[in-house]
Amino acid sequence: MAIVPFASRGDAQKSEPLKIGSLKFGTVNWLLDTITDEKLDHREGVRIERLELASNQALTVALQAGAVDLIVSDWLWAMRQRAEGDNLRFAPYSSALGALMVPRDRGFKSLADLKGKRLGVAGSALDKSWLLLRAFSRNTLHADLTEIVEPIYGAPPLLSEQLRLGRLDGVLTFWNFAARLDAAGYQPLIDMVDVMSSLGVHPAPPLVGFVWREELLRNKPEQVAGFFRAVEGANRVLKAEDKAWQRLRPVMAVETDAEFQRLKDYFRAGIPSPWGAAETQAAERLFGILNEFGGPDLVGPRTRFDPSLFWAPKA
Repeated sequence: MAIVPFASRGDAQKSEPLKIGSLKFGTVNWLLDTITDEKLDHREGVRIERLELASNQALTVALQAGAVDLIVSDWLWAMRQRAEGDNLRFAPYSSALGALMVPRDRGFKSLADLKGKRLGVAGSALDKSWLLLRAFSRNTLHADLTEIVEPIYGAPPLLSEQLRLGRLDGVLTFWNFAARLDAAGYQPLIDMVDVMSSLGVHPAPPLVGFVWREELLRNKPEQVAGFFRAVEGANRVLKAEDKAWQRLRPVMAVETDAEFQRLKDYFRAGIPSPWGAAETQAAERLFGILNEFGGPDLVGPRTRFDPSLFWAPKA
């Protein structure tokens, strides 16, 4: 049965559900929990079913198998899949980016100070932040960062622990791990937003967002529209209301008040503005840099920048 905006609770419950896949401990769950807590799904006439999975690979497999309608992933992956024939669409979830975190008491002032040091890199040699930092290093230090530091690749929690133990001199990590390190007394040597700006990528386009198949817009148009209205409403709540964060605190796995505050601050700073022409142009510039440094192993052998990937809900 077709539904309309601001459908009644009864209509929302009768509608075909929108199935959302998320990481079991992913930060998108904070947004989805807020939608539920504020009853924004009922208000917007959309019924949401959530499937929590253990890895990003499991999420992409679930989307490709049709087990879920939407997942959170990065647009570069979605663009590569689109080039290979899977007609995906993307709408931003968060513009929060990572940072290069270092101890406050080591006197590090710039990237040059890390020469000969051990640098943890969250992910692999194809991590997008790492490739951008390499491009930044080439422009500012006239050398590839791989020639300056000893990169140690690994999972973010492990790298954070190695930094705390003094076995690493710095860590390039995702925003939520950077927030926790910030609360623990570490500081950003350089933020990825500043790296992008230095590379001519401005405004910094959100890398992470909701990804789904084009046909979903035909098969469940009202549900999709209602979901993104609920997302917008939840972001307004999370940006302005501290009581919403107090509800979320038990699921955030925070150990201190400072950690709770920094995660809240970083999340709020990453609530994205609507995607427009400026973001598309910046994304094209970003794609060119990542393609140069990551090559086919990252973007795929046939991928070209495709602006039709990006979708913005109608006002």
